[in-house]
Amino acid sequence: MEPAVAISNPNDEVLQTAAQFGIKNIVVYSGPGTPGRNKPRQDFSDYVALRMRIESYGLNLVAIEGGFSPSRKYDDVIFGGPKQDELIEELVAEVRDMGNAGIPIWGYNWMPNSWGRAYPTYIRGGAMATGYDWDWEQDRRPLTFGREMDEDTMWAALEYWIKAVTPVAEEVGIRCGIHPEDPPVPQRAGVPGLFRNFAAFKRLIEVVPSDYNAIEFCQGTFSEMPGEDIYEMIEYFASRNKVLYVHFRNVSGKAPKFNEEFINNGYVDMKRAMRTYRDAGYTGTFIDDHCPIMLDDTTFPGNLGGYRSRLFAQGYIQGLIESVEKELEYGGPVR
Repeated sequence: MEPAVAISNPNDEVLQTAAQFGIKNIVVYSGPGTPGRNKPRQDFSDYVALRMRIESYGLNLVAIEGGFSPSRKYDDVIFGGPKQDELIEELVAEVRDMGNAGIPIWGYNWMPNSWGRAYPTYIRGGAMATGYDWDWEQDRRPLTFGREMDEDTMWAALEYWIKAVTPVAEEVGIRCGIHPEDPPVPQRAGVPGLFRNFAAFKRLIEVVPSDYNAIEFCQGTFSEMPGEDIYEMIEYFASRNKVLYVHFRNVSGKAPKFNEEFINNGYVDMKRAMRTYRDAGYTGTFIDDHCPIMLDDTTFPGNLGGYRSRLFAQGYIQGLIESVEKELEYGGPVR
């Protein structure tokens, strides 16, 4: 188990800071739906150049995160529209380029409305975090498509997509996984939230039972799922090799109303969570995610959240990993 940093702009400052902080692994926000230089999409050469730039700092590009949803261009993929096959062919070609360029993981989402928060929330010491209230959003947001969308139609389109992309992912060696609905509520602005509970992800991994059909495991969002046990879900999916990498963050509670917290100040016992990954056989990476904005903070270039806050979270993650691994060495909990 190792820490990782997720960035959208792998500039010199970010990469050198990661190297100095002892972080070896980088996740880049990019992928299908992101234009290349003077061309409609990125291709093999773009992904090779990205990987080589990161490797020039002694770092590893362990995943690409993001992609075609919530771009309106790809709505026919998500809802099974008339251009579904044409667009899937385009997306699968880019997945092939990513895999051939040596990108081992692609994490994406099935959220046409993207992720949602309602308002800023002030937490420990006056730091600013994001908050969500489903009732607040429902009162203010119109229907995205002017009507209620059908959940069964979205599932049918999702299964069609998984059956198309997984064989190509297997062929070129890039594992693909879906981020949960964030926030995990039944619908937002008339669009169903497919991946809002434990059962939905159990269904996903059975569409094509392959290590290349997996989960971008946002622990924060899984923790927000009402009626679910976060530790049970970690053990279930990690023990089945379905966790590609982890967004390791903490929250105050569960949907329909919650706010994000400092990594050591939410309701989730983060050391228990880290032990659960370890005991389930997970060996991948953990990224800091949605960190609060601290006093006189600046945003970490290319990232969500504050620079100071992210470094605090990174130190905490590294300390937890070392602690739970040393428990195995010493034969018991390290206090």
